[in-house]
Amino acid sequence: MNAPVVPPAETLRTALAGLLDGLPAKQAAQAVERLIATYRGATPTHAPILRDRADVAAYAAYRMPATFEAVRSALGALADAAPGWVPGSHVDVGGGTGAATWAVSATWQGERSVTVLDWAEPALALGREIAAAHPGLRDVRWRRARLGAGLALESTDLVTASYVLNELTAADRAALVDAAAAAAQAVVLVEAGTPDGYARVIEARDRLISAGFRVAAPCPHSAACPIAPGTDWCHFSARVSRSSLHRQVKGGSLAYEDEKFSYVAAARFPVSPASARVVRRPQIRKGQVLLDLCESEPSLHRATVTKRHGVLYRAARDTDWGDAWPPAED
Repeated sequence: MNAPVVPPAETLRTALAGLLDGLPAKQAAQAVERLIATYRGATPTHAPILRDRADVAAYAAYRMPATFEAVRSALGALADAAPGWVPGSHVDVGGGTGAATWAVSATWQGERSVTVLDWAEPALALGREIAAAHPGLRDVRWRRARLGAGLALESTDLVTASYVLNELTAADRAALVDAAAAAAQAVVLVEAGTPDGYARVIEARDRLISAGFRVAAPCPHSAACPIAPGTDWCHFSARVSRSSLHRQVKGGSLAYEDEKFSYVAAARFPVSPASARVVRRPQIRKGQVLLDLCESEPSLHRATVTKRHGVLYRAARDTDWGDAWPPAED
């Protein structure tokens, strides 16, 4: 009798559970607080942010679950737009401890060649250690590389880069995106769901389109973003189970938190993006649901779905922020 398959998300949580054993709680919390301040800073770094195992262990325990959920959400949108496509190879640029590799394995079944590139050797070492818990990730190649100018990537089906563009200068960001575009059939970039993170995603999106890519998600089109610069920003939310370290650092009691992120998924092959995307949390009122949509024209539009719409109204009540609209028919 075959053993049950454990979902990657659960396997990752188990692998992370004992990661901070032996590291004093106060030291772990201090490392996390410093890393949060660094990642939210506006000044790009010229050296790895993760300096040693204590840094990396704290980062992995605190941030890997959130990164995993955000990247998995973005990859799911790509999979919806390209239902017949499965990547046979994957390069994760700036992958650190490898959250995106776990997210890819949670999105598409099967084996593939995987390479994680990062400039922090302690992150790569710990990523290799954590990946040993996942049979599909035991053969991942973990390689040290400088990110930015001079980056050369091997030809691959998929390139991911999550929460790394913020660490780079404008020139290095452009070089990373151009290298990804030259190497991959599909590129997925994820950044923090802040105005600055959105601006970095839009900058990268424009470069990918100029390189011949089609936007698969979240946008329903490959035209210019209809959001007027400086007036708003496009971002989404992924729910993340909170560890004891999360609660210790943030002083919260809830068992979850919502990770805000911005992203773009683009491909060189034909894709079928959503005809519209819900870009704000739906507002459910008595007898109606208000949906803020980005549409394929392109334009931003608020749709009001009422009980008169029958099946569509019931679907609207179940629709979440970031979903395609209208929902695909079964």
